[in-house]
Amino acid sequence: GEGRRLWGQTTPSELPNKWNMSVRKPLGVVGVITPWNFPLAIPTWKIMPALIAGNTVVFKPASYTSRMAVRLVEIFQEAGLPDGVINLVMGSGETVGNAILRHPDVALISFTGSTDTGTHVSVEGARLGKRVSLELGGKNAIIVMDDADIDLAVDGILWSAFGTSGQRCTAASRVIAHRAIQQELVEKLAARAGGMRLGYGLEETTDIGPVVSASQLERVHSYVAIGQDEGAELVVGGKIARDGELARGHFHEPTIFNNVKPTMRIAQEEIFGPVTAVIPVDGLDEAIEVANGVKYGLSAAIYTRDVNKAFRAMQDIFTGILYVNAGTIGAEIHLPFGGTKATGNGHREAGQAALDVFTEWQSIYVDYSGRLQRAQIDT
Repeated sequence: GEGRRLWGQTTPSELPNKWNMSVRKPLGVVGVITPWNFPLAIPTWKIMPALIAGNTVVFKPASYTSRMAVRLVEIFQEAGLPDGVINLVMGSGETVGNAILRHPDVALISFTGSTDTGTHVSVEGARLGKRVSLELGGKNAIIVMDDADIDLAVDGILWSAFGTSGQRCTAASRVIAHRAIQQELVEKLAARAGGMRLGYGLEETTDIGPVVSASQLERVHSYVAIGQDEGAELVVGGKIARDGELARGHFHEPTIFNNVKPTMRIAQEEIFGPVTAVIPVDGLDEAIEVANGVKYGLSAAIYTRDVNKAFRAMQDIFTGILYVNAGTIGAEIHLPFGGTKATGNGHREAGQAALDVFTEWQSIYVDYSGRLQRAQIDT
């Protein structure tokens, strides 16, 4: 549908017998570099708008999920996409990613991944005069006010913090709780999290699957020690699961810290695993300040029954996505997806906003007066 409405603009001219309009044009070759955590969703929401706009694509998936990338490209071939329109190249970021980034024929790099790698892409892109679209890290917060539906908030927090084993850029790794309901909230969270079942992700009885690799498991677990060393209270979890069949995979218990200070590392750094930190506050102003007090700005949420507090949050929380009475995950594809500050460089994916990334504007003037007409400044 978007391919049939790559809209531009028409405007009245300042001169008689002259027509003005703007159109979108493809950039040419687009480099798409994607992460492992959404091995179909993220490639498609980059590749689809790139193709709709008339570009060709060089696609480098994450090494952990290369088989999914092969199948995706096969589906495009089965659908009749001409050869050479999508070009799948697999390998490391150091080798393949840099080759795509530095190739003179690649006009745009669309990258989703870590902030450190994104910084490298941005610097190299600037040096080479390339367009760069970045989707990077997050440290997303759920605010729970004293008038919130606590049970609803618990449902949203557990799903946002521990769904997909916390391996989403929108995962809720901070819970900003009003002190009046903090104890009740933490007790309910701990009771539910402590009963979650770890296991094979395709079994319906499984609540939390594995993290992606042994190295990521150790990285997630290292933050448990960091939080304890900083003085945070470990409420539940905190261990690598090594019992029985779980020892064959990379499983980490759902972990909740309480009475976390906003400046602690576990409240500032992206963990990308099933770990969340409860930060107590005294009111909405402090909650908003804490929510904004990280370098990232992807997603945030607030649970409240007060419409005034909800609209204050909409106004003052500086993130690309904001939920009211829902968790921090679950963005819909027809609205722009992306974040502020260190989460990205201002571009958006999905929705019509994606077309701005993968197209170039051209302004066109048609003079049918049959004579030389000078612009107003020249007369």
